[in-house]
Amino acid sequence: MADSNSDVKTNDIFSKAYDFTKADEIKEKGLYPYFKPLQATDGTTVQIDGREVIMAGSNNYLGLTNDPRVIEAARNVIKTYGTGCTGSRYLNGTLDLHLELEEKLAAFMNKDSCVLFSTGYQTNEGSIQTIAGRRDIIFSDKDNHACIVSGTLVSNAKTMRYQHNDLEQLEKLLQRADSEAGKIIVSDGVFSMSGTIAKVDKLVELKKEFGARLYLDDAHAIGVVGEGGRGSASTYGLIDEVDLISGTFSKSFASLGGFLVGDHEVIEYIRHNSPAHIFSASMPPANVATVLKALEILQEETWRLDRLAEISDYMRNSLRDMGFNVWSSQTPIIPVVIGEMIDCFEFWKGLFEAGVYVNAVVPPGVPRGQSLVRTSYMATHTDDHLNRILEAFRKVGIEQGIIDQNGHSLLEKE
Repeated sequence: MADSNSDVKTNDIFSKAYDFTKADEIKEKGLYPYFKPLQATDGTTVQIDGREVIMAGSNNYLGLTNDPRVIEAARNVIKTYGTGCTGSRYLNGTLDLHLELEEKLAAFMNKDSCVLFSTGYQTNEGSIQTIAGRRDIIFSDKDNHACIVSGTLVSNAKTMRYQHNDLEQLEKLLQRADSEAGKIIVSDGVFSMSGTIAKVDKLVELKKEFGARLYLDDAHAIGVVGEGGRGSASTYGLIDEVDLISGTFSKSFASLGGFLVGDHEVIEYIRHNSPAHIFSASMPPANVATVLKALEILQEETWRLDRLAEISDYMRNSLRDMGFNVWSSQTPIIPVVIGEMIDCFEFWKGLFEAGVYVNAVVPPGVPRGQSLVRTSYMATHTDDHLNRILEAFRKVGIEQGIIDQNGHSLLEKE
């Protein structure tokens, strides 16, 4: 038997793990940006390595994770229900709180029914694999979230991927597809790296023309954009034309879990057939109570959506005016493209040392040569927070040769 990693044979299933050194190499350079433990947080600021930094990389869009009313709602239900459900919704894990939340979310989204899942990832993976079978075809945007990709892979359906937001290519794929097959178009409502909103109006047109169904993942859209925060389809006034809409609770709703809304019959089918639903323990009581309170606040305190839109426009325009490439962001997700991976890690470190926390995103999360820092904002950021973030970007951008003093990018090729 081998007594050291060096003796492991190349056909050992663990060989890929023993050969993985990239993370250690980045750590040795002092540039590793991942798995940073937060020691405390009030939402807009966090304690890391014993010092306070501004959080500009959270999906806490409405700023509710530390809201006293949300915390109190979670505490109160623990007294009645305990800390967990100890089983799946299918068997012993359904609480009246789950039913109340499903009813309120369906009403909020103007749909017949709603089903809850224990995570947002499970929502898409579990729903897509259940609704699409071997005689069906899934049409999926290449920039869709990993959970959508996973759902397509584990389904028995044929999957046809089209270039990001290239609806001409999607139309051609639909034209070539078997006219007798069941068809479903699946897209992020707001794309999590670029911050762009899907062209829902065009997706609806294609859905109708080719007799397909339309599924939107609004994880980064519900509680963020649209009328009353109802998501990407709502920005076009087309909620009624979208067959299935999924969302998550780990962002605007300050909790953990996910949901899917749609026609009653379709939701009931998924509820009784999705492995991710019937074989996973249900959302704990405190998580459900948190979402119920967050949903209530979202509907009552509309200033949060207004403030979030105001902040997003201010930060997007300010970063662009400095010379940064922010792609075509339309939401509180604002990417800043740096280029090569090591340059991105160095930029991330510079910002962190300047007191700003963002997310470094490198291949395969983005194409090679397009590594970026992903910034995202919340309704509770103050003007002082925002200006300090901008000051840090300007300082580090100039120091590292990304922009110049006059607001021009130094990354453009001759």
